[in-house]
Amino acid sequence: MIRFFCRLILKIFGFKYIGNFGSDIPKKIFAVYPHTSNWDFPLGILLKGAIPLDVNYVGKDSLFRWPYGWFFRWLGGIPVDRSKSTNFVDTLAGLFPKYERLSFAIAPEGTRKKVRKFRSGFYYIALKASVPIILVKFDFKNKIVDFSEPFYPTGDYGADLKIIINHFKGTTGVNPELACQWEDEFK
Repeated sequence: MIRFFCRLILKIFGFKYIGNFGSDIPKKIFAVYPHTSNWDFPLGILLKGAIPLDVNYVGKDSLFRWPYGWFFRWLGGIPVDRSKSTNFVDTLAGLFPKYERLSFAIAPEGTRKKVRKFRSGFYYIALKASVPIILVKFDFKNKIVDFSEPFYPTGDYGADLKIIINHFKGTTGVNPELACQWEDEFK
């Protein structure tokens, strides 16, 4: 019933989803770009129900406080305290050996505000956990969510980042002016 409902809503709003959802891969990272609006979250939840995807997401800890905290946890959320330095990469990478199936959706921008480069956490989590990254484009202009083939990080962040950026270029978010354009990425 949830699957039908989610697919219906996506269809009403004109969204299609294409590509490799990684259903046969038990452990992975979904790197979702661009993250420019609160509307990215409902789209992700609808996709999670429609495909269906067994995926968790990380969000700022303020979302998980009363009275809505239970709801965001029920949807697969894991709170992150961004006010202090925690070893986020090692913590998430360390979870993968403990589970048969585990995946995270992470926005490489790390925020809805305009940034000039990606945060590298999604990449290093996948590298340390030896899991692939599936690049996910939320293209609101064309109303397409595009899942890439699984991409295994090589450890050469600069070279891999060029591949990742080339994949994401041309994707239009809800607020295109807020999308990362990688102005300083290779300077």
